[in-house]
Amino acid sequence: MKSSADVQELTGAVGRGESSTAALDACNVRLVDPERVASVNARMPAEADVVDTADVFSLLGDPRRLKLLVALLDGELCVCDLAAVTGMSESATSHALRLLRAHRVVAVRRDGRMAYYRLDDAHVRMLVDLAVAHTEHTDAIHPERHGHPERSDA
Repeated sequence: MKSSADVQELTGAVGRGESSTAALDACNVRLVDPERVASVNARMPAEADVVDTADVFSLLGDPRRLKLLVALLDGELCVCDLAAVTGMSESATSHALRLLRAHRVVAVRRDGRMAYYRLDDAHVRMLVDLAVAHTEHTDAIHPERHGHPERSDA
């Protein structure tokens, strides 16, 4: 329960144009749990690795590229088949696959003029599987999403 001083500080913050959330979220001390902060900092990846990981999530954020990756969960497919599965042109499919390959999300095998793509490794497979499973879990929690027009399971 807030004391009258807390309420006055909150009221004063709002009166000064600060949001009530910002006033409530402000830390009163520099570190609450310095041991945990040190532990988290010790296992935090290098900045370049954080940027590379964010780039991978950015790639997964595009529905067309994500469809390509979901299609590859069943194994290797050529560009023509991937274009047919996703409804993209072969050119757009090739462009998306080049981008995914540059970030080591997919790998390519060439057989003459044909290029066959697959997920690069088990980590990518797990990432895509978990993302899809999370969405299915979210659907169970938020049934209103089933009415979404772009969903194939609606």
